[in-house]
Amino acid sequence: MSHAALRSRKVTVLMGGLSAERAVSLSSGAQVLRALNESGYDARALDAGPDLRRLLAELDADRPDVVFNALHGRFGEDGAIQGVLDWIGIPYTHSGIRASAMAMDKHAARAVFAAAGLPVARGGLVAIADLASADPLPRPFVIKPVNEGSSVGVEIIREGSNSRAAIAAGWRYGPNALVEEFIPGRELTVAVIGDRALTVTDITPNPAMSHGFYDYDAKYADGGSQHQLPAVIHPVAFEQALEIALAAHRALGCTGATRTDFRYDDTRSDKAGAGDGAPGRLVILEVNTQPGLTPTSLLPEQAAFCGMDFAALCAWMVEHAACRA
Repeated sequence: MSHAALRSRKVTVLMGGLSAERAVSLSSGAQVLRALNESGYDARALDAGPDLRRLLAELDADRPDVVFNALHGRFGEDGAIQGVLDWIGIPYTHSGIRASAMAMDKHAARAVFAAAGLPVARGGLVAIADLASADPLPRPFVIKPVNEGSSVGVEIIREGSNSRAAIAAGWRYGPNALVEEFIPGRELTVAVIGDRALTVTDITPNPAMSHGFYDYDAKYADGGSQHQLPAVIHPVAFEQALEIALAAHRALGCTGATRTDFRYDDTRSDKAGAGDGAPGRLVILEVNTQPGLTPTSLLPEQAAFCGMDFAALCAWMVEHAACRA
C-alpha cells in the first residue's frame, strides 16, 4: 500500500489510561497526535478511562484503521489493551499480548532473558512481609515493583539506610517485590526498531532532580538528565549492548519499537570510556515495549540521531501496526 493510501487512513491515538504513568502517556500521546496530523493522517485522541464499555463504544464510533497505542504502564503496556484490540480486530502499534505481558512482568522477563543467555542481576521475588524483617541481599540492593514502569516505586537500599522497613510498610504494588543487587556504574539504553538496534545512549541523571539514579523525575522533568549519544564506552561493550538489546527484543517476541535499559559497571575498568582495558559488565534492567514519546524521551532521540525524525518514527509505527488475532 502506498504512503498516500496509508495516510488517508484513520488513526486513534490511545492515551492517558489508568496507571501511575498516566501523565507520561498524555504527554506521549499529545506529541504523537500532533505529528500524525501534521503528516496527513486523520488522527484523533482517545483517553482510555476506567469504563471499558465506553472505550469500546468510542472505538466503534471512530472505526479507526489503526490504533496508535500511546498508553504506558498497567492496562496499556501489559497485554490488557492488546487483548481487547485483538478481540475486536483493530491493528495496533507496538508489541502483542504475550510480549507485552512478559516484558511488563519483570520477574517473567528475567526468566526469559536468563534462558536466552542474556545478563541479569542477581536477585528474585521477595514477599513484602519478608522484606520488612530482613535484608534479602547484601547491601546495596534495589527494590522495585514487579509490573510498573518509568521507575515508579523503585528504591535503593544502601549501607547505613534504615528505610527498608518503612518501604515495606508503605508498599502498594502487590504482595511481592523484585529485589536485585545494585549494579554500580552507568545507565545505558538501546532502542530497537523492527530488526535494528539503533545506538547506545549514556544517561547521567541530574543529582539535583533525582535520587541518585534514573528515576521518574530524571526521566521526565526538563533538565532531569543528560543524554550522550553515541555513548563513549568500550567499543566491545557498545557492540554488546546493541546485540543484547536486539536479542532481548526477539526473546520476548516483541514487534515494532522497544527500548532496553542497562546498567554498565565500568567501575573497575574502562573508566575513561576510550577503549582501554577490558569492557565493563552489562546487565539488563528491563525491556520497554511502549517507550516514551515525550519531549525528553530516549527513543525519538535515538531515531533522530539515526536519521528518522519524530514524524517519520510515528508514521513507521502506524505503517507497521498489526492485529495478532
